[in-house]
Amino acid sequence: MRVAVDKLEDRIRAKAAELGFAACGLARADAAPRAGERLHQWLAEGRHGDMIWMEERKHHRESPAGLWPEVRSIIALGLSYAPKEDPLRLADEGGVGRISVYAQGGDYHDVMKRALKALGRWLAKEAGCDLKVFVDTAPVMEKPLAEAAGLGWQGKHTNLVSRTAGSWLFLGAIYTTLDLAPDTPGSDSCGSCTACQTACPTDAFPAPYQLDARRCISYLTIEHAGPIPREFRRGIGNRIYGCDDCLAVCPWNKFAAAAQANLAFAPRAELVAPGLADLLALDDAGFRQVFAGSPIKRIGRDKMTRNALIAAGNSGDPDLLASVAALLDDPATVVRGAAVWALGRLDAARWQTERSGRIAAEADSAVLAEWG
Repeated sequence: MRVAVDKLEDRIRAKAAELGFAACGLARADAAPRAGERLHQWLAEGRHGDMIWMEERKHHRESPAGLWPEVRSIIALGLSYAPKEDPLRLADEGGVGRISVYAQGGDYHDVMKRALKALGRWLAKEAGCDLKVFVDTAPVMEKPLAEAAGLGWQGKHTNLVSRTAGSWLFLGAIYTTLDLAPDTPGSDSCGSCTACQTACPTDAFPAPYQLDARRCISYLTIEHAGPIPREFRRGIGNRIYGCDDCLAVCPWNKFAAAAQANLAFAPRAELVAPGLADLLALDDAGFRQVFAGSPIKRIGRDKMTRNALIAAGNSGDPDLLASVAALLDDPATVVRGAAVWALGRLDAARWQTERSGRIAAEADSAVLAEWG
């Protein structure tokens, strides 16, 4: 339906800015027709790894109408989380874990959803329309839609790049039954730059604009449930939750002002550079206490301990030996296996001694494989 209100589109943008959104753009619901085709190809190649829900809900994700047939327009929105400090500065700090910038503060799902709902309530009252709000937990192709709405373009790292916010935007969307005048789509401005491609420690980009999630550190440390494949462990370094490398090296970040970032994403001191020894000592209750209110809480204690053990094995820090060895008896097999690997990296002689006394009693095949 067409609403006879002068410049409703401009008022939507103004209200979005008032609510703290750093970017707002409008697109027709059918403005990203190739997104579904690319999704199907990506899934067919198995590049989604363990993210089975991508396959199960592909018919909803491939187009906005597949999720909600009544949708006519998309309001694409972005919240800035531009960091004040260089996310790569802790790369050589072996005793600490590196957490991706987006997860160092409040849970962006909650912050984004509150802001989207506030804008949605205002729009429903102003225009009398039906609408739905979506954060990235819903089967929505936020990045192609954001590009179609003029927020930026999908860069060679496959994330959205903005001329004003660089690679630091959380994306959300409002689907509406309104016929809104669309904005000019974003245009690719990556040029010949390959910074994000060469920065990836695990070669997760088989080609520009393509991502193999199975090789991505963010996937491996967050989504992947089992042992991290050996070929990627050294490349992970001290990253214990996510990876910022391909985002952090983007030249367009120079236009992203950290002062404009939403205050809800200000980093919590205990999540900026947590000590690996402290992380390795966490039980389930301790994990939930430390990461309360953070998106990190979703991965659970066992995955986090696994990740911290990989970082410990890469640290070369003998002071972590006791913390690592204590986890050789952990009830979680994914933790025990990672502890075996970390111990071997830190002290080969101790590894041999522990192996001779433990291998006969170990029943799990994955842990036995770590003992060789």
